[in-house]
Amino acid sequence: MLGKLLQRNEFLVGLVVVGFCLVTGLTSERFFSLVTLFDLLRNATVIGIFAIGVMLVLISGGIDVSFTALAAFSMYATTSILVAWGVDGHFVLALLIAAAFGLALGMVNAFFIGLFGLPTLIVTLGTLSAFRGFLLTFVGNELITSVPGGMRDFSRANLFTGTTADGYFFSLPLAFLALVIVVLVTWFILNRTMLGRSIYAIGGSPEAAARIGVNVRATQFFIYGYVGVLSGIAGIIHASMARVANPFDLVGLELSVIAAVVLGGARLTGGYGTITGTLLGVALIVLVNNSLILLGVPSTWQSVVIGLLILLGTGVPAYQARRTARHTV
Repeated sequence: MLGKLLQRNEFLVGLVVVGFCLVTGLTSERFFSLVTLFDLLRNATVIGIFAIGVMLVLISGGIDVSFTALAAFSMYATTSILVAWGVDGHFVLALLIAAAFGLALGMVNAFFIGLFGLPTLIVTLGTLSAFRGFLLTFVGNELITSVPGGMRDFSRANLFTGTTADGYFFSLPLAFLALVIVVLVTWFILNRTMLGRSIYAIGGSPEAAARIGVNVRATQFFIYGYVGVLSGIAGIIHASMARVANPFDLVGLELSVIAAVVLGGARLTGGYGTITGTLLGVALIVLVNNSLILLGVPSTWQSVVIGLLILLGTGVPAYQARRTARHTV
């Protein structure tokens, strides 16, 4: 039983998360506090939503690097429209418009991948550049600091607030609820529907999935459309919490998000991935980014650490697979 546990990425990542917390807590007495916990949860919200979408793509045997461009485009275009039309309404309106933009852009990926069967990495690399270039050239490239009132109100809304005995204020933003909802919806799709089984099946082998009756093309259209919707939601939440729409934001997060999903056990070859593992991977990446700053380590080292974690996250499962294959021969 213990041997099987040690072979699971989720268990190993969980141990690393606990170890990282203990080391950071011993070097900084402020770490074990509600202030730090809620800061970590706040920072995990947008990355977590991105990671759930990327996890679906990896399970299906693909890879998507365009999701940040979708998010930036959806966020900035939505804010621009609301400001230009003088709409100062509820945040739900901004959320729906951003999700619609994300869906439309996600369908562009789905069109080339599902209809023409082009490699997912090539397609999403192309759309990453194309969407970003179109945004900066035709939509806008300046900061929008006067975001609609609904977005500002959303940034001020909290699920929990309080003050520690030392007088430090802490709060958990309402935005974190979006991550919880995304996790629950995605868990239901993957574990309680035929669509979820189809996603795992085409990740194992698209040809075998087609032979057992899976509509591979329709499943791929759903995956990339769903990733688009999640990207739009993540983008508008990011802009609302920052209270500024910056077209240069978000792009560059791809490495951290993909690292979180891979560390959580999702295989680059497809066919495997779990919500629990992905969330643990997100927790580890957020801990690394925040703890290094707390410990006074230069931010440039974050990329080094994340790169090493990616190597470990992909190298350890590959080594275990080869070892298992040798023992079964």
